[in-house]
Amino acid sequence: MPLLDNFQIVDKDYKEFIDLKIPDSDLSTIKEVGNHKIIIDDLAQTIYETYPKPEGTDFKINKESDFHTESDIFFKEYRPLSTIYAWLDILKETYPDLVEIEWLGQSYEGRDLKALHLSSQTGLNPTKKTIVMTAGVHAREWISVSTVLFTIYQLLSKYGSSKKETNFLNQLDFLIIPVFNPDGYEYTWTTDRLWRKNRQETYIPRCFGIDIDHSFGYHWTRSEDFPCGESYSGEAQFEAMEAENLDHYVNITKPDHIIYGFLDFHSYTQKILYPYAYSCDEYPRDIENLLELAYGLAKSIRLKSGKHYEVLPACKDRGVDLLPGLGAGSSLDYMYHNRAHWAFQLKLRDTGSHGFLLPSKFIIPVGKEIYSAVKYFCQFILNPDL
Repeated sequence: MPLLDNFQIVDKDYKEFIDLKIPDSDLSTIKEVGNHKIIIDDLAQTIYETYPKPEGTDFKINKESDFHTESDIFFKEYRPLSTIYAWLDILKETYPDLVEIEWLGQSYEGRDLKALHLSSQTGLNPTKKTIVMTAGVHAREWISVSTVLFTIYQLLSKYGSSKKETNFLNQLDFLIIPVFNPDGYEYTWTTDRLWRKNRQETYIPRCFGIDIDHSFGYHWTRSEDFPCGESYSGEAQFEAMEAENLDHYVNITKPDHIIYGFLDFHSYTQKILYPYAYSCDEYPRDIENLLELAYGLAKSIRLKSGKHYEVLPACKDRGVDLLPGLGAGSSLDYMYHNRAHWAFQLKLRDTGSHGFLLPSKFIIPVGKEIYSAVKYFCQFILNPDL
């Protein structure tokens, strides 16, 4: 069975690129298409290298006093869903005055969809500004999950010793969903590392999965992709159970919370996207301040690690000029239009050398650069006029 290669097709007159996955037998054909370069020569080996090493798969914490030391080890590798959920339970035990684990519902395959509520005050705090973060919407984007887990740990471990983190948790509520697509994420560990959608049943037998980020109820339209395709939107808005769970969570469970910020973490291409995704013809409200904040996020990353993150409207990243349905039903548009004052989608490293298969050695560097942007975002939410 031939190995699969990952290519970038580059138009010399256009700076963007298209990544393709093809068998070796089609290499001669792709050369006729245009400029290209091989970015992953051995896909199977690259996939293998993203999984934890055999000695790193058994992550356990036996004593609460070992938590801080063991957490350094936790971010050395990507972690499966069961380990992540166990680690969230440990956070609750270690920081009982700062952490609540909330249940949003279940996935199609019966897995719990969990959110962490971080605050220095227990219970509902509707008078406090709320920031919502999501990650792992697309199952194969492991770096998004690890980055949000890194952010959670930084906020908690620095509380009381750092003025900034103490101030954030004293004055803000954080509602964080680190694995938004638990079925799909689990499937990437057991069956198909590059799986994107959830694992929901569709009207075509053996074609499973809805693209959760095409399922939200703002300018939702039925996609042109059929159920076996990666961008299948379902047959109705909120058909993806995870999208419906978030809608219920923010509008029914948290109706009085003032959601000031929404950050949705994805990979890859190093971009900061602002609304709208569904169309480039509609401008978001308060566009000047939205752009100022977006460029502030990019600058904070650049000052931390030197990495460049491009700022642009989500519609241009989605390619709605080619296929309008590609931008429909996104969580970014839905949250910005319905609840959040400020909303962004952050597409993390890299720009194509590894794509969705970013090696685990980048977990901590990416975590650090994105956490600098999260801190900037929090400071802006608290003091938007500064």
